[in-house]
Amino acid sequence: MTTEPSVTSSARPLGALGDLAVTAKADPKPLADRAFNALTGPDYGQFDGLIPILAPALGATGLEHLKQRMIILSETPVKRPAERDRKQIGWSSSGPIYADEIREQSRVSVVRLALKDIAEAQGDVDAFIAQYDGETRKVPGIAAEIALRLVTAERAEEALKILDAAERRGSEDGRTWMWRDLAWEDARITVLDTLGRREEAQRVRWDCFDRVLSAEHLRAYLKQLPDFDDVEAEEKALDHVEHHDHWLSALRFLTDWPALDRAAKVVFDHAKELDGDRYETLTPAARLLAEKHPLAATLTLRAMIDFALTQGRSSRYKHAARHLLECASLSLTIRDFGEVETHEAYEARLRREHGRKSSFWSALG
Repeated sequence: MTTEPSVTSSARPLGALGDLAVTAKADPKPLADRAFNALTGPDYGQFDGLIPILAPALGATGLEHLKQRMIILSETPVKRPAERDRKQIGWSSSGPIYADEIREQSRVSVVRLALKDIAEAQGDVDAFIAQYDGETRKVPGIAAEIALRLVTAERAEEALKILDAAERRGSEDGRTWMWRDLAWEDARITVLDTLGRREEAQRVRWDCFDRVLSAEHLRAYLKQLPDFDDVEAEEKALDHVEHHDHWLSALRFLTDWPALDRAAKVVFDHAKELDGDRYETLTPAARLLAEKHPLAATLTLRAMIDFALTQGRSSRYKHAARHLLECASLSLTIRDFGEVETHEAYEARLRREHGRKSSFWSALG
């Protein structure tokens, strides 16, 4: 006799249920019933991801049984009470929010997510697509999900149509700088490669690199080029990055690539614009530039020091003090400061302008 694993025990880690169910050789239909009760119970959201975990134990029989139960639930909407009996639980810009409305929304969401997971487990791409209405399929991220599953099902032409129908919001040319979600483009690259349309796939890779300075897409683009052609294309790409309007992103790209000579030039070209508040970019840039470009590294460190002191960000004084010590160390390797203040002149100016910020100077120690 086998023991049916409980999928409603809060003490049991959710991820362990799949192995337990397989080991216990659970009867698929009762296991599906337990999964149904867990998914539709009062602890909404607690069992997200349960179906993929239990799929090996459910097998074809259990998955189909669970699917049918979910379909029946989808056809059984929450009964709306008489108007006088409705319980108001909140308010929105469109009016009162009632408990029966929330229950109905929960039912619809549970069913849709469950049927999507079941379709995924069954490898049924059409059932997966059916969980999204026509308008939702036009959302770029959803279109990408659908397209990738169609490719897996060897239906790449359909996948391309789904992607073409997606509504890519942003500027008219689809090149809004802040739009960095490239799932749609990545799916399109996969589809075009599958269809043998290599040149079009390359254009999409270059466009991704061009629009958001994506190193991943540039590397993929260069990898597809013949030997020697990739060297010329890389130089062209790095020229583009070096002179990009979004120079802070350009600096991040060039230090990561790495192309440190170009990164140092970006620092010098924009020395007066360095935003010391962008420590997430300037700190690693300073570290990477320090060995071969100590003056450029110094400028990035000074930007962060100046920001902390000028803005009175006392929480950053400890970091700013460390940066000043790093500047002192770097100054020993700089032969010519050119038009840039020497370290001694810079520190003297800090003492004149911020001498009363005792917590900073004490942190300097």
